[in-house]
Formats: sequence, structure tokens, C-alpha cells
Amino acid sequence: FDTSNKAQYHVEISKEVSTVRPYLAACISRGMTVTAPILDQLIQAQEKLADSFGRNRQMVSIGLYRLQKIKFPVKYDLVDPESTSFVPLGFDTPMSLKEIITKHPKGIEYAHTLKGAKQFPILKDAKGEILSFPPIINSRALGEVEVGDSELFVEVTGTDQRMVTLAINIFAANLADRGAEIEALVLNYADQTDFGTCYQTPYDLSEAVSVDLPELNRVLGESLALPEAISVLEAYGLNVTTADEKLTVRAAPYRDDLMHAIDLIEDFAISRGYHSFIPDMPTTFTVGGLSQIEQFSDAMRLAMVGFGFEEVVSNILGSAEDFIEKMSLGFSGDVNQSPRPETQIVAIENPMTERFSLLRSWLTPSLLRVEGASSKAFYPHRIFEAGEVAQLAPERDDHTVTLIHLAALVAHPSANFSELHTVLESLFARLAMQYTLEPLTHASFIDGRSGKIKIENQEIGLIGEIHPKVLDAWQIGMPTVVFEISLEGLL
Repeated sequence: FDTSNKAQYHVEISKEVSTVRPYLAACISRGMTVTAPILDQLIQAQEKLADSFGRNRQMVSIGLYRLQKIKFPVKYDLVDPESTSFVPLGFDTPMSLKEIITKHPKGIEYAHTLKGAKQFPILKDAKGEILSFPPIINSRALGEVEVGDSELFVEVTGTDQRMVTLAINIFAANLADRGAEIEALVLNYADQTDFGTCYQTPYDLSEAVSVDLPELNRVLGESLALPEAISVLEAYGLNVTTADEKLTVRAAPYRDDLMHAIDLIEDFAISRGYHSFIPDMPTTFTVGGLSQIEQFSDAMRLAMVGFGFEEVVSNILGSAEDFIEKMSLGFSGDVNQSPRPETQIVAIENPMTERFSLLRSWLTPSLLRVEGASSKAFYPHRIFEAGEVAQLAPERDDHTVTLIHLAALVAHPSANFSELHTVLESLFARLAMQYTLEPLTHASFIDGRSGKIKIENQEIGLIGEIHPKVLDAWQIGMPTVVFEISLEGLL
């Protein structure tokens, strides 16, 4: 991360890639001899970063290459998928890019990352030799790292410049921890970017965060002196400077989670050890217990298990892709602009990643995510979740409200509205409650096969068969039916 050392290698990024996969970052690793265990660990780190951090290679993917075989500068460009071919990893004969995404296992798995693209990205060296077809597969000639290699070229491509840069920082730190010496590369962009048209990577993204010592002591309930605070923070790998009683801290370049003074205070507590803080015992006696809604939620869980459903527990946080795009919904930041609560989505002001930038307003996308990942499990699939959702509430001081919803999903070759309607009938019979159904027009459901669930003319949920385009977006190959109700609406 020392930008004072001039990089000797360059990567040229063409203007054309801006329409498909616009960003790249790279570095050189020297002095670390690749052994069989190290190779396995590097591949695992590469795949884990790309699958989780990189959203299944959609936002970030990583490639490793044998440096000694590459003639710089490397060019990142778009090409015609039918006329460009090379021998990919795992094969012995050349394949066109078009053939790779339809016949190669990795091509089939990650073809969705290039959906709609008429030209595909490639990396090639100064001799015209192809390094890889990102984010799909490396070439066998230059991209097959072997035991005994000690010089590696590492690249990251993606759709978010900051995430791509952070990924190369993380991977470079991983290599450095294994004894490698990291060399920067110069990136030359044809177009202006947030970091300029010419800069080096790895690139330090860290920003200074400050906290006053009295505030640190107040939050932790301590009476720390400034030298102790500095010592503990530095022991955690943080760079600390002071002015009077203000501590200003920078995290390591491979971290992007130090955004607020509270994050800094948490780092202090972790560094010193939570066990080192002496707890204050309560001075008053109180009686606690589950709230009415939690007791009711537990009863509904037992009922659904009794109906033959399996419970799933998923994250309340998600992305616009999950909650809006894949559900074929529009987004409304104003409760007065949309009558449907599913589109009144609460957004996080300063998210660390787009993958966790929104709070779900209903459970159905969460169930569809699980179903999309369960295609190899035996059918029929019958799953449910009772969990929190967040919706806009202008009348409240914080303009939001957290509710408990219950949602159920059935998927198999003959799944239909009537099957899940029977379960809904049984659930309300168990509660000794009456409800009515009214027709519902909703972009996520098939017209004529969905309805509003009402109690005393108040809508408390919906039921319906999921629309085929929504199923396609989630890569679900079976007819799927869902109902979802607000448990507060039943109390």
C-alpha cells in the first residue's frame, strides 16, 4: 500500500468495458512459493470472497495467474463472444466465449453475471494471449497456477469500484501474511473514474475516524488515561494520532468497517477483551417475559410445523436486487406514493455493502431466496418463516415500524393456489377467526391467482402463485405459491 514506490507493470482498461463490467484492480505477488496446501487455501479465499463479498461473482470476481508467462501491459477489453476462443481451465480444446457460457460448468454457473451483454470482457497480454474471461474462467495457458510457482499476477474485476479495490486490498493482505512481497500495478482507464484515470492498486481506502476520550470512557463505563487508550488501539492494528484528548484512528487498508466513533469504541473493547470489563449488577429487581406478539409468533411456528412445513430463519437486511428488482416491484421512499407496503422500503443511510443496504418490508423475497438455492433438494418444498419486517410509518418519530410477519411457501411440479389456501384455512380455523379473500393485482404474482387476505375489511396479508418472471429471476424452476400475513393484524 506504499504508493511512493513506482509500479513497473501497467493494465489498460478500455472504454468499452464500462457498459458490462467496468472496474479492475490488480497486484503482483513475489517471494511466496506455492505449495499444495497454500494453493488450496488461495483458491478457497478467492472463491469465498467472490461468492459472498462479490455476490456470487456479480459484483466482484478474482483471478490468479502465472506472472512469468505474461507480457505486459495487460489489456482489459470487450470482444465478440463467437469469434474469440481459448482453452479454458478444465478443458483440452479451445472454446469460444459463447460456448463457454453454455457448455463449461463454470460458464453455466456464472452466465447470469453477463446477462444481456452482447460483447464479453477478456484479459489479454501484450502478445495477444488471453489470460481469462472474467468473471467466468481463466485460460489454461496463463491462468493455471501450479505448485512451485513463486510469482503471481492477481486481478479483480467487478461492477463497483470501491468493492473491487477493497477486494484486491484484502487478497493482497492475505498473500502478505503468507510471506509474499506485494507490488502495485498502474491502472490506466480510458474514462474518468472516482479514483481518477491513472492510479495504483492496492489502494488505501481507509478514512480517519475520531473519538474524544471522555466519550470513549462514557460508552465503556471506564476511566481510561490517554496512553492506555492509544496502546490498546494500536495493539489491534490501528494507526492512532492524538490532539489533546481526541483520538484519530485509521484502520488497515483491508478493512472498510470503521465508519463511526462507535465502531472505534467497539474495536477498543474487542482489543482489550470483553472479559476485562467488570459488569455492574442491577440495583433494582424487575420481572421480564416474552411479549404477547412473541408468544403468538411461537404458537404460529408450532402450528406451521404441525402442518408439515420446515422453518427457515433469514436476514432482515438485503439488497435492492432482492427486494425490488427480482420481485418486479418499483421502489417508493414515500408512503403516500404507493398503496402497497411491500414497496415502502426502509434504506440504511450508510451501508457497508449494497448487499445489505435495505430492510425487508415483507418475508416473501427471503423465502424465494431460500427456494432458489434449494433446487437440488427433493420436492415438494414446504417452508415458512416468522420474522421481523420494517415498513415506513410517517406518523412515528422515527418514521418506521417493525412488525412480525408469517410467510409460507410451497413449491413442486403441481403447486397451486388451492393447495396453500387449504393451509391458510386450517391456520385460521385453529385461531377460530374468520377472514375473506379479495382479488389482488400485484407484479410479483400471477393475475387471477392471487388475493388480499382481510379481517373485518382490514388487509392483513396476501396469497398467490408467484409470477414466472419472478421465478426466473430467482432461478426457481417449479411452480411456487406463497402466503404472507401480519401477525399483529391477528391480535
